[in-house]
Amino acid sequence: MRIVVTKGHGCGRTPLSAFDHALFEAGIHNYNLVPLSSVIPPGTVIERAKFEPSGDEWGNRLYIVMARNSTMIAGTEAWAGIGWVQTPDGRGLFVEHFDASRENVEDMIQMSLGDMVEYRDEDFGEVQMVLQGGRCVDRPVCGLVAAVYQSQDW
Repeated sequence: MRIVVTKGHGCGRTPLSAFDHALFEAGIHNYNLVPLSSVIPPGTVIERAKFEPSGDEWGNRLYIVMARNSTMIAGTEAWAGIGWVQTPDGRGLFVEHFDASRENVEDMIQMSLGDMVEYRDEDFGEVQMVLQGGRCVDRPVCGLVAAVYQSQDW
């Protein structure tokens, strides 16, 4: 299995349109998003890239783990991030966090995964992560990161 970790930053006249713009930047804007918990199946290869649909998938279900954050207060920031660990055979765990500070998101990812691997009897590798965010100037902004599992037709 292949999971693509994609990210987007958007702005708009409303927080919702900023979110849609971030979805567009990540390549996942024309889907019905189905949130998943954070378990990575065995044999998974994770790729950091913009998600590219294969053909006409307008309205399909898209199974994802997603972190997102928005702000509409000028001068503040919105950050989101996904972190993960994997065993040599590809099994693993995702965590998703958001905050007004990039550093806080990084720290929460490290702490969450540190706690989660502590009580699992697995040989997990180094923590990996993707972050996205930005500062609100005069319009709402949204940062998002999504781990895309697969698309499914209705």
